[in-house]
Amino acid sequence: MANEPLILALPKGRIMRDVLPIVRRAGITPEPAFDDPECRQLRFRTNLAGLDIIRVRSFDVATFVAFGGAHIGVAGNDVLMEFDYPELYAPLDLGVGQCRISVAEPADFVTDDDPSRWSSVRVATKYPGITSRHFARRGVQAECIKLNGAMELAPQLGLCRRIVDLVSTGATLEANGLVEIERICDITSRLTVNRAAWKTRPEEINEWIGKFQEAVDAKAA
Repeated sequence: MANEPLILALPKGRIMRDVLPIVRRAGITPEPAFDDPECRQLRFRTNLAGLDIIRVRSFDVATFVAFGGAHIGVAGNDVLMEFDYPELYAPLDLGVGQCRISVAEPADFVTDDDPSRWSSVRVATKYPGITSRHFARRGVQAECIKLNGAMELAPQLGLCRRIVDLVSTGATLEANGLVEIERICDITSRLTVNRAAWKTRPEEINEWIGKFQEAVDAKAA
């Protein structure tokens, strides 16, 4: 409804530290409870009567925005690529949350392994969609074992030989005896918009796209 507050979905966790300065530069100040680590609240008022914030898991931001639970949100393009919701439009790269999605395997396999000769692979990943499409483009059949965490354990415990996961510094891979052997894509956080909301409330949505763009430009200056 046009007279209801816009809802901005923000991701919990590590990425929030990078995103929140941009949100504040865009003119949005959450209510004090938002910064309280003991607070279990999930929806927050802001300094703006027409805008509320919800705080959800990073993987859920795209779903809330796609199905109209939120009008705009901040999501990594890993999430956008995985779900590939047609209801979403991502007009702005915020330039934060930089990492990559990569294929990794145990270090002692690397010497005798030639990825160009793979015909099929079994892979543990939280990104079965991205993984399947990546290998299909190379003519490789991928069997994906869906895990939501502790991906690095899968080769050690015999679930599979390889994993596909987010990589930032590579320290977690190294600590678990894994080596990055192939980069699938680079990841950053994007401002994401519900397409239906953009059509029904274009002035408000466009105004926020502009404010976030100014905030990103100010960060880069």
